[in-house]
Amino acid sequence: MSRRQWQRTKRQFRSPTVWWLRFLFWGSTLLVGLVATGLALLSDAAGYFFQELVSQHPWLPFLLTPLGLLSIAWLTRRYFPAAEGSGIPQAIAILEVKDEQRRQEVLGLGTALFKGAMIVLGLACGASIGREGPTVHISAAITYSLSKLGRFPYHIRTRGLVLVGAAAGLSAAFNTPLAGIVFAIEEMSRSFETRTINVIFLGVVVAGMTALALQGNYSYFGTVEAKLEPSASLAAIFLCGSMGGLLGGGFSRLLLYGGARLGKLRRARPYGFALACGLLLAGIGYISHGATYGTGYEQAVQVLEGTAGEAPFYPLLKLVATVISYLSGIPGGIFAPSLSIGASLGAELAPLVPSAPVAAMALLGMGAYFAGVVQSPITAVVIVMEMTNEQDLLLPLMATALLAQGVSKHISPKALYMALAEEFLRQWKGAAQPT
Repeated sequence: MSRRQWQRTKRQFRSPTVWWLRFLFWGSTLLVGLVATGLALLSDAAGYFFQELVSQHPWLPFLLTPLGLLSIAWLTRRYFPAAEGSGIPQAIAILEVKDEQRRQEVLGLGTALFKGAMIVLGLACGASIGREGPTVHISAAITYSLSKLGRFPYHIRTRGLVLVGAAAGLSAAFNTPLAGIVFAIEEMSRSFETRTINVIFLGVVVAGMTALALQGNYSYFGTVEAKLEPSASLAAIFLCGSMGGLLGGGFSRLLLYGGARLGKLRRARPYGFALACGLLLAGIGYISHGATYGTGYEQAVQVLEGTAGEAPFYPLLKLVATVISYLSGIPGGIFAPSLSIGASLGAELAPLVPSAPVAAMALLGMGAYFAGVVQSPITAVVIVMEMTNEQDLLLPLMATALLAQGVSKHISPKALYMALAEEFLRQWKGAAQPT
């Protein structure tokens, strides 16, 4: 260390301002861990509540789900329009926005609190949504709020705090610290700045350790042992990669095409549209015997544990239910439903590769479908590995995810989150134009 660097370090160590900024940063990432844990517990409780109601009254979703989506759509449009959707595209888009009013609208703590409440309400009425994507948005809002309390460097204030919150939120939501860092690099910021890496790393550690202290050391889907013999690898990789990319790309294309084609109708008649989406979700849920409601977490766990019952066409039905839920205009993510769809897809393909264990095919399907949806293969591989504590399938997972990404790009050329982020930017710029 040079003399100048040593002098600078001493000044920072003695500076009350620097320690105040550190205190704010550590406190915010600790809060991210607390909020992510709280949202996870409330979301699980809401899902169990709805499943109990459905088990006793199978007809109830035809009333509760449409009215629930209608209420959420009304509340969102009236009070916090920026809370709509997954939250990840908004967080990506806001990195390119300089307008402070727009940034406060998207990353305000009111928006974050409202979004969390609507996620719980959505799961309590049977929507096919996940909490992990919204956790990213909420966490980014929490860390961004620091810009009001301290004088952070410009690059940290405008981009770093959002990236830190996004990475820390994903890490705390899934208990996947490495995936949080990779997600920030690969998905959140395609033009990543290396000077923010240490800040992101520290944020992920603090938020992850907080969630870990509250929830214990766990794997999101438990520990899965899945060995894949070399003789079965090529067939499994080809089947899962091609079908995962096909369905994942189809999901993205359907979401983007549906948003473009139905966007005018939803804006003109938002509440009737939400009501119709709720009726469709109830119908799909009835056909699937309740399997398509909620995040899909239980279905994925059952597939990985080998205890899943017969659920014909579950991947397709869950895919359609997730598209409808997203297009309805309510807050909700696609992470957990995508993982569930992928796991079930792999299990459906398992009979075609008799020498491959069902669990191995489910993991490859999970990675393939997720990579097909978001077109971020590194994130897909890391997140599946960390969530299942499975290391032996690293190379097959990598190959499967890359194949799925390649197939998906032929169906949906632009990555889903980036396309949605660009759409948000166009809408915001249009709204900012004088009339």
